[in-house]
Amino acid sequence: MARSLYEWLWHHEFWLPPGITWEDMQESEDVHYPQPRDLLLSIPFALFLVAIRYVFERAIALPLSSKLGVRDKPRPKVQPNLKLETFYRTHCKNPEEGELVSLASQCDLPVRKVERWFRRRRNTDRPSLSKKFCEACWRFTFYITSFLTGLAVLYDKPWLWDHRECWTGYPQQPLQPSLFWYYLLELSFYWSLVFTLPFDVKRKDFKEQIVHHAATIFLISFSYCANYIRIGTLVLVIHDASDCFLEPTKIFNYMKWKKTCDSLFMIFSAVFLVSRLVVFPYTVLYNTYYYSMEIFQPFFGYYFVNALLTILQLLHVFWSCLIIHMVYKFILQGTMEKDMRSDTEESDKDEERENMKEKNGVTYFSNVTSNNYIQGSESEALSNRSHLTNGHVKER
Repeated sequence: MARSLYEWLWHHEFWLPPGITWEDMQESEDVHYPQPRDLLLSIPFALFLVAIRYVFERAIALPLSSKLGVRDKPRPKVQPNLKLETFYRTHCKNPEEGELVSLASQCDLPVRKVERWFRRRRNTDRPSLSKKFCEACWRFTFYITSFLTGLAVLYDKPWLWDHRECWTGYPQQPLQPSLFWYYLLELSFYWSLVFTLPFDVKRKDFKEQIVHHAATIFLISFSYCANYIRIGTLVLVIHDASDCFLEPTKIFNYMKWKKTCDSLFMIFSAVFLVSRLVVFPYTVLYNTYYYSMEIFQPFFGYYFVNALLTILQLLHVFWSCLIIHMVYKFILQGTMEKDMRSDTEESDKDEERENMKEKNGVTYFSNVTSNNYIQGSESEALSNRSHLTNGHVKER
């Protein structure tokens, strides 16, 4: 049964154009073609990259963050509470109003303290600024290295300048050693990102990132097995081009170099939108969908690789919408909005405001316990005050 499944999986009609079989892809001493077994090397190489990253972040990036003035915000310690901790881990991290009241009665604590406990507990799970800095430094180092490597490998290749050359002689296109090592480097990196997903900074587009990594790994692997090496190298270079500007933008943001961060963000936005919404559709999608038909008739591999490329393009559109929204805010406000993908840390400023107001003779209660507020003798007009929502004062 396993043998039958193996033979079905590697049937030449899935991977090769009509009229071509695996016998036509036999290697010789001078001619080498991609072999599926080569992809197994990406797993140990990915683990090697994870080890390099671990050393890089602790030996280089972390000391660099201290020298550049990246400081982690001090976080109040959370008082141990078994009932609240159990609810936090097993039910939800952000309880509703009724749940807060119930937990407060069970723990014999004021609702405000329970609310504050959950806020501080959520903050302890959020990544520190230094962790974000180290991660951005590692990705920037890799992206700039892979982008320059891709340019060095492709600058003398004819398909970089004439996209129809991607299909000349396909699929009998010998695999050059430089292309093999470039492919292995990229595939190993994306496997390493999958291995470190549980430990990396989780952003709001976490699910989209998983889809992106999975589609990229499938695309790289399938394109290698089906000898779509030439079109695959174009995909890799186009993606790395904009990523080289994204990571330093984050780095300068963590350093609070606002003007430099804003300038790099605008450059990144321009490169991303042009490369992902203009260059990628024409150089890759149109090339794969239309130009390839001048060489062979459609087959399973043709539809499969175009489906994966379409998934990537849909993700490009999703991220482009976020970027365009941020650019729009930047143009209107003159300052860059916080990364909408980031999960910002909740602060205890509401507590400070409450203490200040209490000193002035004004006390506010959370809407968990009351929908009104008690106003002291020195109260201001109702229009100048705001309601405390879930423990946070919102000024009008």
